[in-house]
Amino acid sequence: MAAEQKLRTYSDEEIQERLKDLPGWYLEEGWIRKKFNTDGWPTTLMLVNAIGYLAEAAYHHPDLAVTWGKVWVKLKTHASGGVTDNDFSLARKIDEVALWRPEPGGTLTGTPNKFVHAK
Repeated sequence: MAAEQKLRTYSDEEIQERLKDLPGWYLEEGWIRKKFNTDGWPTTLMLVNAIGYLAEAAYHHPDLAVTWGKVWVKLKTHASGGVTDNDFSLARKIDEVALWRPEPGGTLTGTPNKFVHAK
């Protein structure tokens, strides 16, 4: 197997600028992070599984912290020693999937519960 290519890492200032396009994500201790709130344990587990599916499909794995109604996601590229384009791409995809809701007036009505939301 070929050695993994080291990707370009971003400075804290560059990360802060790029995070402007990712609402709710923030930089802390060299990771980009986001907290998702859920309406309870079943939804938390569904969210963790959705993130796990995306991470494995991307072959880029975040660190997760999980409690009853919350999931914290932490991203950085270990092989490169910092935050890379991979982290921003996966963060964007996680938001897209985790926060997706049916279009108003569409055929899908959506859950009446709080479900998953970010603060």
